[in-house]
Amino acid sequence: MPVAKEKPLTIVIAADTYPPDVNGAAMFCYRLATEMHARGHRVHVLAARGNKGKTFTEIRDEAIVHRLESHSVPTHEYFRIVFPWEVNKQIDKLLSEIKPDVVHAQSHYMIGQRTIDWAKKNKVRSVATNHFMPENLDPFLPFPRWFKRIVAHNSWKDMGKIFGRANAVTTPTPLAAKAMRERAKLANVLPLSNGIEAGNYELAPGEQIIKNDYPTILFVGRLAVEKNINELIEALPLMRQVPDAIIEIVGGGEQRSHLEKIADDLQIRDRVRFLGHVSDEELRLAYLRCDVFCQPGTAELQSLVTLEALSASKPVVLANAMALPHLVDEGVNGYMFKPGDREDLARKLDQILSMDPEQRQKFGEAGHHKVLNHAQKKTMDSFEALYRGEVVSTH
Repeated sequence: MPVAKEKPLTIVIAADTYPPDVNGAAMFCYRLATEMHARGHRVHVLAARGNKGKTFTEIRDEAIVHRLESHSVPTHEYFRIVFPWEVNKQIDKLLSEIKPDVVHAQSHYMIGQRTIDWAKKNKVRSVATNHFMPENLDPFLPFPRWFKRIVAHNSWKDMGKIFGRANAVTTPTPLAAKAMRERAKLANVLPLSNGIEAGNYELAPGEQIIKNDYPTILFVGRLAVEKNINELIEALPLMRQVPDAIIEIVGGGEQRSHLEKIADDLQIRDRVRFLGHVSDEELRLAYLRCDVFCQPGTAELQSLVTLEALSASKPVVLANAMALPHLVDEGVNGYMFKPGDREDLARKLDQILSMDPEQRQKFGEAGHHKVLNHAQKKTMDSFEALYRGEVVSTH
């Protein structure tokens, strides 16, 4: 795409979550800011600050980040919310000073809503991206089920109203786009992958990876209720063909102590290794040394970590839920299991780990080939085109 000769843009990314937060949406925003900065654009990020205190601005390599005054949420380890009556005027002032050519909201909640409203009022182009389903909030709302359904219904309605003001609306998968059309009544939603740099997880020429002594199942992500990591741990002692397999769990979160207790109660604590938050290099090595990757989550809009595992040429076992089936060609690069069925999960893990290395490698190669459809350059080209008001096709 011939963008180099065109004038650089001033881009504002409005995000609820941004590094050092560790989650798919935060990582996408960071990669987006980094790539747009590398292409010569001026990038600003509006995001909640990660601790108590007033709004401040920090200069980072990839962007100028404006950290808005925020408040902790008692039901979540690190997620923080902003109060509109505290930050709305600050957002308006920042945007008026920045004078963006385009704003890109990452959700329809407080920061994104105010940014889109400002853009509409000031005739500035806006792009809106949805990274999660309103139902994902369920574990963090201490209310009865019937009340949560009302909250979700209203959240979808709000999404339609707020994102309906944007010039372009995207979401990572066709499944999510369909849900937004049906439930938020948004007519034009562009399914646009978050993108991944597949080469980051490939073995370098001559590189040797030190494998674990036992067949290794890997999980990467937040240790949160909707990830269903307990099902993976509970499936481990049910494996018959490979009874010595171990699990490596990368990531932190509010469920860690609960998950450790499950492993203790099942007397398999020595086979479940909690690695916590790790560096990018340590994460890469975890992908490369594992034998199979498992994602038991049932609320995945795309699952960047699964894309990373596929790009590392690893077979996968994924829950048959939400967007995960889009990433599995059954019996070719992995298997799906019925969510909640520990026996089925154990069987699928057994199937892959009992394969001979050549067959497992074929699965891995098929997965790597599949992930090339999610190339980061294609994603970033598309967003850059949307920022300039061009028509983008996903075909």
